[in-house]
Amino acid sequence: MDRKEFIKKGALSAFFLGVSSSLGNLFGKPLPVNSFRGVEGVYPPTNTHMVGNGFKVMNFFPNGRGFEERMSPFFLLDFNAEVNFPPSEISRGVGVHPHRGIETITFAYKGSVAHHDSAGNSGIINPGDVQWMTAGGGVLHKEYHEKNFDKLGGAFEMVQLWINLPKKHKMTPAKYQSILHSSKPKVDLPKGMGSLHVVAGEFRGLKGVADSFSPVNIYDFHLNPAAEVKFSLPANFNSGILVIDGSIVVNENQTVPENHYVQLKNEAGEIHIKATKKCILLVLSGEPLNEPYVSYGPFVMNTEDEIKQAIEDYNAGKFGFLAD
Repeated sequence: MDRKEFIKKGALSAFFLGVSSSLGNLFGKPLPVNSFRGVEGVYPPTNTHMVGNGFKVMNFFPNGRGFEERMSPFFLLDFNAEVNFPPSEISRGVGVHPHRGIETITFAYKGSVAHHDSAGNSGIINPGDVQWMTAGGGVLHKEYHEKNFDKLGGAFEMVQLWINLPKKHKMTPAKYQSILHSSKPKVDLPKGMGSLHVVAGEFRGLKGVADSFSPVNIYDFHLNPAAEVKFSLPANFNSGILVIDGSIVVNENQTVPENHYVQLKNEAGEIHIKATKKCILLVLSGEPLNEPYVSYGPFVMNTEDEIKQAIEDYNAGKFGFLAD
């Protein structure tokens, strides 16, 4: 397939198709209802489909709900809920595709993925690891199940998040941050309630290891049954919670089942979470960019002309070279 046909068919999506915050106390007695940060909505996934031959994706945004604006700077949230893959001698994944104007962040929960890009970066993303790729002015990328995982098969669970780059950083050079599970700053919750890792931003003075181009907070919660936690996020930050595994009750009255997404209102107040069973949560919170954007497949820019230029540059081979 030539480059123009590649773009036309929309085969450009990556596999499935994040600073400080003013934070309150993590633990304590339930708060009065009027002190909670409100829940705007609880949403099921949409548009479950295969991307390549290795990723079974369910999408939360963008999906016609206006979440591209509502969750800025986060632009895309795709989730490969747990799937058991049989052993295979054939590589499973997504071949070479371009990106410009965004960062793509991959969270591995089960299974392993091998990554390569045209900037010369490569690595293996194992359970608990995070791969943070800044596409910036343009990069080619591919990702496949790691070879040993392919041969053995097993449980596979991943999230991919796109963060829109601010206009002034759209054409920044491509780079790669490999964040090992062991390097993520960790908070152990009392009474055996579980733990949380700070991927980006800050949690009660504990800073994440990821560098970002706009203020974001990204937390990885692992809660045991009946665990209760409360925390705050900046009122003006667009914020949400993805329930990866298990289920929770938010603010004492809003049940959120597995594989659902909670959109929080932009208002002051603490967020109270109770785990009704063992669960994993991904908390996203970011300062909105408040800039115009235009998207086309894996390109997210500020104007139509910039999108046209991205396509021209890709067709001209200016994103580098990466073998399939």
